[in-house]
Amino acid sequence: MDIKEYFARISYRGSHNKPDLATMSDIFQHHIQAAPFENLSIHCGERIELDLEATYNKIVRKKRGGWCMENNYLLSWVLKTLGYDITLLGAKVYVPELDAYPDEIDHLLLRVELDGKSYIVDGGFGMAYQMWQPMELISGIDQPQTPGVFRFQEENGTWYFEKVKRKQWVLNPSTSTSPNVENEGCRRIYLFTLQPRDIEEFRGCNAHLQTAPDSLFVTKSICSLQTVDGVRALVGWKLTEIKYNYRDNMDLVEIRILADEEIEKTLKEKFSITLDKKFVPVNTSKLSLF
Repeated sequence: MDIKEYFARISYRGSHNKPDLATMSDIFQHHIQAAPFENLSIHCGERIELDLEATYNKIVRKKRGGWCMENNYLLSWVLKTLGYDITLLGAKVYVPELDAYPDEIDHLLLRVELDGKSYIVDGGFGMAYQMWQPMELISGIDQPQTPGVFRFQEENGTWYFEKVKRKQWVLNPSTSTSPNVENEGCRRIYLFTLQPRDIEEFRGCNAHLQTAPDSLFVTKSICSLQTVDGVRALVGWKLTEIKYNYRDNMDLVEIRILADEEIEKTLKEKFSITLDKKFVPVNTSKLSLF
């Protein structure tokens, strides 16, 4: 594993001699615009390995993406290599349709200690709830970013991560199947504690999420990538492209349903992904990702 090879993969040409906030933010921004949040391996008959070298090979050399336990695990190695103080944390992702959090952790994120402050770095959430910059771990303070206003709320040692949503202008609303687009002002994303975690604690979760019949990642094929001014996502056959803050605190949303023969070309052109094995799109869950 070579940090310079990683930098080439994410097109990062800035300095990396000083482990400061500006450098971390710049690297992070490049990462989320280069490495998609995706679970395509599950729908290609491949196993997602919880192994750093396998993850490095997949994201850096094969120019793929991954889910939280791949993107954030790789980011932890990158930041440690550059001299940052990193702790792995475990989170429980909110399920809006159930208005509940799961019993067990199902998300990996990073805590970074820097100049006497704590930051949360999470490059593995994807979709429209992906933070664009590291966030200071402070409760009740709005932290505006390009995708929207994010914030943490702390209650009795549990931290809640949420996003204030903008209104959306959907160009072709007939293709939108999300009933709560206009109704949600603030969306919970996940909860977590500051208990340090070891990567081994995610083995069960990594296996469960790619095999359980009711897992979101089994019932939906997902590939999302942050762009210069928004996000694009292919979920099943549905391609959604969002331009943030297009006008008057409103996001522009364009949705298109692809034919089977368009999928491979779209993955290559929109996400720079070429798969080794036959990909079968899936979208059987009614859970909303936006």
